[in-house]
Order: sequence, then C-alpha cells, then structure tokens
Amino acid sequence: MDLALLRTFVTVHRAGSFTRAAALLGLSQPAVTSQIRTLERQLGRPLFLRRARGVTPTTVGDELAHKAAPHLDALAEIVETGLADTSSLRTLHLAGPPEFTAERVVPALIGPADDGQGFALRTSFGNAEEVLDGLAAGHHDLAVSTARPRGGLLTATALCDEEHVLVAAPRWAEQIGTGKLDRNGAPALDHVPVVEVHDSLPFVSRYWASVFDARPAAPGTVVVPDLRAVLACTAAGAGLAVLPRYLCADALERGEVVALHHPVVPPLRTYFLVVRTGTLAMPHIARAHEGLLRAAAAWN
Repeated sequence: MDLALLRTFVTVHRAGSFTRAAALLGLSQPAVTSQIRTLERQLGRPLFLRRARGVTPTTVGDELAHKAAPHLDALAEIVETGLADTSSLRTLHLAGPPEFTAERVVPALIGPADDGQGFALRTSFGNAEEVLDGLAAGHHDLAVSTARPRGGLLTATALCDEEHVLVAAPRWAEQIGTGKLDRNGAPALDHVPVVEVHDSLPFVSRYWASVFDARPAAPGTVVVPDLRAVLACTAAGAGLAVLPRYLCADALERGEVVALHHPVVPPLRTYFLVVRTGTLAMPHIARAHEGLLRAAAAWN
C-alpha cells in the first residue's frame, strides 16, 4: 500500500475536511479526493461519509486511523530529524489558553537559563476547540486544554485543577458588607458591575451555578478578552470578577482585590495535556510532557 495514500488519509481524518487537508498537504482538493477514493477502492470499504461541512470517518476509517497514525508520525519523526543527525534542536509547537500558557506553562518549559529544555519553542494561543482542532490537524505537537477530547486520535492526561475565586476591589467589598453575601446569597451582588472575558459571562456563570445554584443577574459591564486585563480592571474598581487563584494570588496578598466569598467547595476547572496518540515516542514532546507534569505537582 502506498504510504502517501495513508498520509493523506490520516491528514483528512485529523482535519475533518478534504479542503483543510489539502491546505495542510500542499495539494489540490481534487488530488486529495482522488487519493482517498483510490485507498477506498484498495480496501474495498468506505473510509469517510461526506457531509455538508466536511467528512465523518466510518468505523473502518476510525480503526485504520488509530492503527496507522502513530506509525506515520514515527516515520515523519525519522525523516525530519535525520538518521545521523543527533545534534539538531527540535521545535516544539505548543498551544493553549493565553493566560495559563503564558503565566504557567511557558515558564515551566523554559526552565533555568543554564539548563536548556532541549527543544526550540513556538507557542500559539486559542480556546479549547481551536487548540484541539489545530493539534488534530498537525499544527501543534502539544496542547493544553480545558476540555478532554473524545476518540482515540488524541490522548489527554490531567495536568492540574484551577480554583476560581470571586473577587472585587476593596471598596466594593465594603459596599457589599461583611456577611451580607452569606445571608442573602447571589442577590447581594446584583447591583455590582461584572468584569468578564466574554458577553456570555463564562467564568461568572460557572461560579454562580456551582456556588449559588443561580444565574448572574447583572450583565457584563466591562468585557475584555484576557483574564489579565480582567484582573487589572477589577483592581481598578470596575466591578466583580471570577478569576483563577493562580492569576490573582499576588493581587489578593497585596490587597488590590479582595475575595468576596469563601465557599466550602470552591469551583474548579481541570486542565489537560493533549497529544496526538503515539507522538509521546518523540523525545522532545515526551520531555515537555513530563516536565509539565512535574511542574504541575507544585501548582495545586
């Protein structure tokens, strides 16, 4: 069987689209379609179901991808590094949410200046859907995600839990008053403006549902698409916010913001380290994966 056909097949399986696979492979879409049809004729079974948007693998397609993809990745590793070149510095392509990646993941990977990490690093930011799609399509080697992927093409390992804290500037804490939130619950905060990363209030809504079993009444007054900016606006007095503890711990210690509530069970969100199945056999990916797991042991 022609390895080029398998390579095209795995790329289509990961990309979920002939068009995206063609762009990744540097081929025309008709060429990709022709190669997939040739492979299907050789196997005597359909590998994909054509949909209005993209393709869905059949059971046979999924089984073939799970068996073939790790071996094709290993062959690509041999070709890219060279059989005799042991001194080349591999590039690790990492993707994850901007704040967590910048504040925790990248510093943990870089390490001390006199102890190089053994790979060059290229970083991309995005939400969970974006980074997992990019990983599956081969754009990234390692992804940090708040969603655990389904299926067998991606392998996820729990990295750490992130505690969420309800905070505001001291003047808002004084206005709310000691004990009022404990007595009245979420309605005690209805008059306080909300600072968030999106109009849908993802962090505040999750906190309200988990802690108060309610929905937030106030809309987002200040919306900025970065949690570090949310912290800055909150410290400046723009309103309340729900932030990861790792991000606001220093501001809490300095008194720039105050924790408004201390639930017995604080809301948590889990981060996962995700790779394409089989790629942990590649030394630079394995080293980054192991290094982050060791670093995360001190984060919780």
